[in-house]
Amino acid sequence: MATAHVRKPDWLKIRLSGNDDFRRTKEIVESHGLHTICTSGKCPNQGECWSRGTATFMIGGDICTRSCRFCNTLTGRPHPLDPTEPDHVAMSIRLMGLRHAVITSVDRDDLPDLGARHWAVTIRRIKELNPHTTVEVLIPDFQGRTELVDEVIAAEPEVISHNLETVRRLTPSVRSAAKYDVSMRVLQHIASRNVRAKTGIMVGLGETIAEVEELMDDAHAVGVDALTIGQYLQPSRKNLPVTEYVTPEQFEAYRLTALAKGIRSVESAPLVRSSYHAERVLGVDIC
Repeated sequence: MATAHVRKPDWLKIRLSGNDDFRRTKEIVESHGLHTICTSGKCPNQGECWSRGTATFMIGGDICTRSCRFCNTLTGRPHPLDPTEPDHVAMSIRLMGLRHAVITSVDRDDLPDLGARHWAVTIRRIKELNPHTTVEVLIPDFQGRTELVDEVIAAEPEVISHNLETVRRLTPSVRSAAKYDVSMRVLQHIASRNVRAKTGIMVGLGETIAEVEELMDDAHAVGVDALTIGQYLQPSRKNLPVTEYVTPEQFEAYRLTALAKGIRSVESAPLVRSSYHAERVLGVDIC
C-alpha cells in the first residue's frame, strides 16, 4: 500500500501570514518562554491565528508522557512543572488583549495529580489578570479520574474540551494510552457539571462515514454540544500516514449531520483544529 504518499490536494494549501499582529504575538510568546500547540503541533492555522492576535497556549512543559501516533509533540520524561508558568500565561493573554483564551497541555502521567492543580492555578491566574477574558481549556483524560477533572471545573473555565481524536475502532492504533470509553466518560462528567463540553476529531485516518456519525451520536448522548472536525495531516515521517484527503463537500456534510443530530456548535473543514475559531462556541467577538 502507498497510503503514505497520498497527494495533498489544492484545498489544503496554506496562506502564510506575517503582519504586525503575527510578529507581536510571536514576540510575546517567545519573550515569556511559553509553549504553544501552534508550534509544537505544526498547526496549519498558525499564520492566520497569530495574525489575528490569537494563540493556544500549552502548559505543563513541552514533553509529553504519551506517544500518540498522530502527534508531533516530544515524548519522554518531562521537566518539573514551572511554578511561574501560570503568571507568564496570564500576563501574555493580558498583553495580547485576548477576549477568549485557549489553554491545552501535554499529558503529565508522571505527576501524582497528573497536573490537575497546575491547570487550576493557571485558569485562576488568567481570570485574575483578565476578568473580561473567557477561557477554554483542552484537557487530557486525567486517566478517567473525575476528581481531577473536578479540580479544573472548580476553576470555572467557560468551555472544557477533551478530544476523542478518532473513531472507536481506530482509537487503539492512533492514541497511545487513551481509551474511547474513558474519554466519553470524561466528557459526560464535564457536561453533568453544567459546563460546555467540547470535543474534536481528525478524519483521513481510515475511518468510515458511518463510524464518524456513530461518534457524533455517542458524543451527543453524553452531553457534548461543540464539535470540531478537521483533516489529519502527517506532521513527520514517524507519524501515521494519511489514508485519505477528505473533500470540503464531505466536511460540510459532516457539519450538517452533526447539527441535525443536536450538537449545537460545529466547525468542520479541512484545516479546522480544536482551537480554530474557538471563540465562536461562546459567540465572542475577538476583533
